[in-house]
This record gives sequence, C-alpha cells and structure tokens, in this order.
Amino acid sequence: MEIRQATINDYDQIMTILKDGANQLAERGVDQWQGEYPSPDQIKEDIEKGFAYLAVSADGETVGAISIVEAPDHSYDQLHGKWLLDTDKYVVIHRVAIHSKHAGHGYATKLLTEVIDYIRDNREDIDSIRIDTHENNAAMQHLIDKMNFTKVGELHGVYRPNEISYVYENIREK
Repeated sequence: MEIRQATINDYDQIMTILKDGANQLAERGVDQWQGEYPSPDQIKEDIEKGFAYLAVSADGETVGAISIVEAPDHSYDQLHGKWLLDTDKYVVIHRVAIHSKHAGHGYATKLLTEVIDYIRDNREDIDSIRIDTHENNAAMQHLIDKMNFTKVGELHGVYRPNEISYVYENIREK
C-alpha cells in the first residue's frame, strides 16, 4: 500500500470516501459522522495544511483516506483523562475511511500500519501518536487496539453535542 499526500484535485474523491464511510457507520448503527463533521471546510483545510492523504492499493486503486494532523490539536483540549506522555511532539490520526467497495481486504490495518511505521521511521521529532473514535464504533476500536494504542480518556461533545469519543495514544519507545 502506498500513502500519498492529497492535493486540492483530490478533494472530491476524499469527500466521496468520507461520505461512503459515514454511510457504512450508519448501516452499523454508529452515530459517528452523521452530522456536519467532517465538513467540506475541514477537508479543504486538511488538504491546504498538508494533513490529508490517500491510501492506494498495490494495483493502483485509491481505497481510502486519512488525515495526519500536526500538533497542537485543540479537539483534545477538553480530554477527560490523562496522556501517557505529556508532550507537544505528537501527531493525530483523524478521518480514517476505507471505501466500502474495498472493504474486507485488510486495508484499514495496512493503512494504519503504514502510517505508524512511517512516523516511527521518519519522524524522530514525534514522541506520540494520538487517535480517537466514537464510543459505539467497535470496528475502529478493535483496529486501534490491534495497533497497540492505549485508551487514555474520553472527549465529551467535541464533535457534536452529547457525543462521546474514546481517546487513545501510542508512544515512541525510547
């Protein structure tokens, strides 16, 4: 799998992948991404800041999207919990989606593995990787656990009123 940085020309494709992701969540009864988040403005900002990436399979198909956001990420200002590592040298994985026509092939695992390995191997300045997901998104929670993240707390109402998200962290071994 290859991960390539998105450009504004990829905007429509990213929005299609994320809308498909929202539909998959709704089909599973998960209330995540069912409102205004992620918004078109958020995705444009991700692209402009260089945070948006596309996941491309070995056969050249674009299968998913992901955002890797540089610190500080103010969505975590209201964390109910405690970080494993008190640092400002972190990145946050947000807006992970694999298009439904590519589901079931392990692409989400491959995508997160690629991102984590890249950060570990090429970003000596990063001490921590952070991620969160909706309290009812069992599939993403399973993937996060599989990637050796530790649950550190919760967010309450950050993305939508009354929504709870579980927050995780994976720290660089010294």
